[in-house]
Formats: sequence, C-alpha cells, structure tokens
Amino acid sequence: MKENERPTGLTRRQILASGVAIAGTIFLTKERAAAATEPHAAGFRLTAGTRTLAVNGKPARVFGLVGPNGNPGITLSPGERFHVDLANQAGTSTLVHWHGQLPPWRQDGFPWPQSPPIPEGEIRSYDYVPIAGTYWMHSHQGMQEQNLMTAPLIVRSPEDMRADRQEVVLMLHDFSFQMPDELLAGLTKSNGGQSAMPMGNSMNMDSGSMDAMNSETMGAINMGPGPAMDLNDIDYDAFLANDRTFSDPEVIRTEPRGRVRLRLINGASATQFWIDLGALSGTVVAVDGHPVRPARGSRLPLAMAQRLDVLIDLPGNGAYPIFAQVEGKRARTGIVLVASGAVVSRLAAEAGENAPPVDLSLERRLEAVIPLASRASDVTHRVTLAWSINGEYWPNVTPLLIAHGQRVAIEMVNHTMMAHPMHLHGHAFQVVAINGAQLAGAVRDTVLVPPMGSVTIAFDADNPGRWAFHCHNLYHMMTGMMTEVRYPAII
Repeated sequence: MKENERPTGLTRRQILASGVAIAGTIFLTKERAAAATEPHAAGFRLTAGTRTLAVNGKPARVFGLVGPNGNPGITLSPGERFHVDLANQAGTSTLVHWHGQLPPWRQDGFPWPQSPPIPEGEIRSYDYVPIAGTYWMHSHQGMQEQNLMTAPLIVRSPEDMRADRQEVVLMLHDFSFQMPDELLAGLTKSNGGQSAMPMGNSMNMDSGSMDAMNSETMGAINMGPGPAMDLNDIDYDAFLANDRTFSDPEVIRTEPRGRVRLRLINGASATQFWIDLGALSGTVVAVDGHPVRPARGSRLPLAMAQRLDVLIDLPGNGAYPIFAQVEGKRARTGIVLVASGAVVSRLAAEAGENAPPVDLSLERRLEAVIPLASRASDVTHRVTLAWSINGEYWPNVTPLLIAHGQRVAIEMVNHTMMAHPMHLHGHAFQVVAINGAQLAGAVRDTVLVPPMGSVTIAFDADNPGRWAFHCHNLYHMMTGMMTEVRYPAII
C-alpha cells in the first residue's frame, strides 16, 4: 500500500477481536502468525502493516503496528529489555519513534542520515533498557501517523504488578477519509493561482531533503494569529477510541466495584481532548509515564502526544462511560467500563455543549514524585514559537547546542493564538515555570505552550546525540515547526 492509499476491504467486525482493553487487529500479512508465537527471550517481533477499519459504516485502509500477541503495540513486564525486531510489511518505507523512551539517539526512530527509514520488506532491530510507564509508538516518516501508524507502548513496573488493578488502555485518534496531504493542502491558501505550500520533498521529513519553509510561505497558512484562540484547523470525519467511534464503542468488562488503572494516550495528529469520567472521579498518578503526586479530578485536559495514568475505583455494578471530547466542539468518543451483568445504553456521539480549549489547569497542579535534583541551570535557551522555531523552518535551522552534563533550561514563548504541544526527543524534562510563575511541576516529555504564553522546562543533558524538538501537531511539524538539540558525548 502506498503511504496514503486506502482501498476498501474488511469490516470492523472481521478485524477486531473482542473482550480486550484495546482491540486487536488483523494485519494483511503472512508474518502475523509467526510473530504471535515468537518467544520473548529471542526478542519481540513488531510488524508495521496495513489493516482495514470500519469508520461510521465505511471501510478505510490504514496502517498499524502489531506486537507478538496480535494486538497493537507492545507491553513489557518489569525488567524486560526493549529488544524488538521491527518488520516493515507496510508496502512503503517507514520509521517508528518510541515516544517518551530514552534510547541511544540512533535508535530513537527519527530520520537522521544515520538512521534512515526502513525499506519495505526489511527488518531493523532495537535493543535498549526501557523506562517504566505509559508510552506510545508512532511513525516519524511523512504523515503516516495520521494514517494510524501508531500503537501503545506500555512498560509495567513492579509497583504496577503489586497494585492488583485491571489495566485499561484508551488510545485516541482523529480520523479523516481524506489523504493527509490533502488535509495539509487544505491548510494553505492560493497564492497567484498556485498552492502556497510546496509539497514534494516536504512530505518525507528527511532531514537531508525536506524543502525549507520561509516566512512568506508560512504566512499563507490558515492558522496564523488572530483575535481569538485558533482551534481545530481540520474538520475530521471521526474521532476514535481504540479504533472505534461512539456509534459502536469498545465495552471493557470489569468486576463490580472494580479497581482500574486507565492508561490514556492522545495519539491524535491535530486534536486535543478533555477526558470526562462522567459519574466517576479519578486520581492522576502519572503523566507521560512519570509518577506525580496524586491529583483528583473528573475532567482532565489531554494535549496531543500526552499521556495520563488515572486510578479509578468503580462505585458499583453499572456501566460507566469514559468520554473524550474534542476541545471547542461537541464531538466526542470514548469507551465504556461495564461491570458484569450491567446494561449498556446507547451513548450520544455529541455532548450537550462545546468543550472549552484545553488548558494548563491540570499542569499547574502537578508535582513530580521524582523531580530533578536541585541545581541551577548551566544554560538557558529562549525559543520563540511562531509557526516556526526562532524564525527558522526545518531543516534549515540552527541547532540548540548544549554540553554533556549540563542542566539545560528552555523557555518557550508562544507568539501565536494556537497552543503548541512541544515534544523533546530522548529526554524527560521537568516543567519549572508557566507564564513566568515558577513551580516544581511534572516530569514529562510533551508540554502544552498556551497561546501568547510561555512555559519553561529543564532537563539534564545525559543522553548525548542529535535530538528532534518540535510541535507535536503533525501539520505544524510538517511545515517546519521543528529544530534540533545537539551535544556530543564526553570522550
């Protein structure tokens, strides 16, 4: 299958297994049966392939990543290495980023010249010590992420195993029947009868070949500063929770008064959500895989690429929907936690009113369980976000140069009216200031920088190499909103 091709095929009922926390998928490849029986001692087999979903009654061919048990992604037990053979059976080249993990930079899954995309039919091996928590994997090749080349990456800790809680993964996506390049073209204006957005090489995200974007080009994008917050540039056809819409949500069976650890992953390319626990209340105990002091809530903001671990104690024998509502819209998706024997009623696909913009209300409350050691910053980089980073567009950027062993601070100042979820590869950082107000915030890998606001992060330069630093709105990144953090190892 070509990267954006979507021929017709099977229905959802034919390809999704029932009764699991995230629905299994059948890839159209002969590798699946062998991969499912491959012993963990020899390494996991992860297959990049294609699958067919039924979305609002229509079939759609998408990508996917299936693990050795036939389900999306990989779950590792405490102490298990990330020893993975990635087999590319997707019909096109691909490259997978282990979002939030801290591997050596050549194993990070970013298309540097030293780690190029994997050709169709080939296998690439990865082997590193993972960090525990809720993570995810997604393609960093072109716009395959929009076509669902994504999956959970769960690394359990000994504490998780002792907790005796039912684990439920809820992964969110935005979905369109249009090709991603068509969606990107829709964000551009005509300029003298021609598209203002150069297509061609810019789709490859190859650091050696991507066309540079200039300020004149970027000024033509339909998402520039305005008098009010800019939300939801793309009008998606559906929003998915574990590959399903609210017309046929996944039902997760629990025990009456069950104890659940809900692992929330926002894998959407350009959409932010409010998580609404409905009649339930939960306790946030980790963000982006890293533990935080318990924070109670029933409505929780979740920016693109972020994760939340929420502990929920069900009050009784009933059906409890978990909603994910799109910011600025009534549209929502979700799953249903159902105690044995309870009746599930049909749920409305829209809420009664529009959700507000996703904000930093939760971020301000969060406090890391294991913060950075107290230490002054050795270097501070001030980064301006304005549909570019410091006025430069990838790949024609000036890297942020740091030194091994430094405590590094990055102050991100947003000059636009849209929030930007900023992600740093290869490091876990602590949020240390919001709009100039100091705090000892969460340790995480993706933070939302509010419109016309600022966020400062700090991290220790302990993983040398070349590291991408970018907005995780796929369309912002594809049009150049990315730079590089670089430092060599001490020799």
